Amino acid sequence: MGDPKYPRRNWRKPKRPLNYELKMEELKTLGTFGLRTKRELWKAHTELSRVRHQARSLLALGQEIRAEKEPILMKSLARIGLVSADATLDDVLNLNAEDLLSRRLQTIVTKKLGFKTPYQARQAVIHGHIMIGERKVDIPSYTVTVEEENSVHFAPESKIPEMLEKTKTETPVEEAVESTEETATETTETSAEKPKDDSSSTEEKNS
Repeated sequence: MGDPKYPRRNWRKPKRPLNYELKMEELKTLGTFGLRTKRELWKAHTELSRVRHQARSLLALGQEIRAEKEPILMKSLARIGLVSADATLDDVLNLNAEDLLSRRLQTIVTKKLGFKTPYQARQAVIHGHIMIGERKVDIPSYTVTVEEENSVHFAPESKIPEMLEKTKTETPVEEAVESTEETATETTETSAEKPKDDSSSTEEKNS
């Protein structure tokens, strides 16, 4: 069983961690979902392989045993939103790591509460600004169930909603200032180029 102070690892490294294409794909996934380290991505891959192993083992069983055990697996996956209620084992085999990462609290907070980046959402979760129902959850990797998804909201004492509204109102002004600066630089460049053309034309006439 082992010592509880030293639990068994719940993730496995890829077989070829130095593969260039794999590294680029991992970095892209880390930036998309705002993961802190590759270990969080490896945990998702390990959990996905465990679920696929269960699905393949059910396909190898007889009809009677499969009819008893298959609804248990499908119900647990439908509870966390990975598959639909009428899904089959083939749908479970088609799952990928992004499906698991999209059920994290950090990802749902990013989509639902209007954060610009998943890293902002992660910081809000860690500092206790997010609640699920009546309890605070400060774990970004918390798997949100379908029933809990609609009850994700800011804590009453949080000031982040006001900050997000201010940033939304300030961004159009900043974009307008940047556009005016760009047009001003373009006009100065064109005005600076015009005397050169006139001088060249006068020299050609004198020659």
